[in-house]
Amino acid sequence: MKRAMLALADGTVFEGTSFGAVTDTVGEVVFNTSMFGYQEILTDPSYVGQIVTMAYPEMGNVGANPEDEESHKPHAVGMVVRNFSEPSNWRAQETLSAYLARHGIGGIAGVDTRKLVRHLRTHGAQMGVVSTSGASAQALVEKARAAHGMEGLDLATPISTKTPYEWRTPTPNFLRDPRARTVPEPRFRVVAIDYGLKKSMLSYLVDEGCVVTVVPSSTSAEQILAMKPDGVFLTNGPGDPAAVAGADRTVAGLLGKLPIFGICLGHQILARAVGGRTYKMKFGHRGANQPVKDLSTGKVEITSHNHGFAVDAKSLEGKAKVTHINLNDGTVEGLAVPDARAFSVQYHPESSPGPHDARYLFRRFALLMSR
Repeated sequence: MKRAMLALADGTVFEGTSFGAVTDTVGEVVFNTSMFGYQEILTDPSYVGQIVTMAYPEMGNVGANPEDEESHKPHAVGMVVRNFSEPSNWRAQETLSAYLARHGIGGIAGVDTRKLVRHLRTHGAQMGVVSTSGASAQALVEKARAAHGMEGLDLATPISTKTPYEWRTPTPNFLRDPRARTVPEPRFRVVAIDYGLKKSMLSYLVDEGCVVTVVPSSTSAEQILAMKPDGVFLTNGPGDPAAVAGADRTVAGLLGKLPIFGICLGHQILARAVGGRTYKMKFGHRGANQPVKDLSTGKVEITSHNHGFAVDAKSLEGKAKVTHINLNDGTVEGLAVPDARAFSVQYHPESSPGPHDARYLFRRFALLMSR
């Protein structure tokens, strides 16, 4: 196995072995605490430009298959794991290493990921390089230091769809579970603004009786209103919400005219549309086990997360209501603008991967559209 090296911008270096593509990769090094779902994570467009460290030690054991992809390809640029395993799963069609190699993405195994996660938690997410070139550690550190960070980057616009398309596919029933809910007849037409979406979100909208038209992030409020939808969905996506060209202006033009539901980047853009502020977090939230409290009911949901930016709670005073908070650090996890029939959450209720506690939010959006 070929030797590999991970070098961080602060000078920290980890050695290991290569898997996936033999290549040099530059990106923001982040960590995810999920125990499973690495293929959904890798193909989540919110990971554009990032090297994902998986905190759970065993990866690769379920292989890879087309059904578990959240988009047409992986968007993470690299992967860091402790132990890399061969697959032992009836759904596997290829190994994780072969899957990454096919897409030109490099990985490094044999890293003490507990040490790396603690380092990122203490010193913050930062730029890094995964290399198999044999270059010196110092040269790789300098390469990481020269790389541009995530703040100020509009990563959503380049990966947004270029042309509108319609989505009518419900959530797949891979296990042929007879208890699976029957998909209702279409009742609502929803326009989804694509900032870098996960396809499972669209399928959950279909499960609630929606026909979804996905439009580019550059679509104006006037163009969306001309389509006469019953509601607008603001998708997830990568990068700095403050840098997404025209997004807050478009959403501000839709507020109060029809129901709006936002997730992750869509949540941050909704906050900015009402005059709120967003900021870069020290190391972000990425995992399938984050506790979030619903302030209206007092209930705690275990939720899936992937974000490196957050909404400033104080900036929402007098403009929107904070509806959910993260119990680990108190950050804003949800907001509502009741008079405008708009709400959003920072976390991922589509739970791909992750727990199902928050899937009720898709039904909440359908109920808003039915009024």
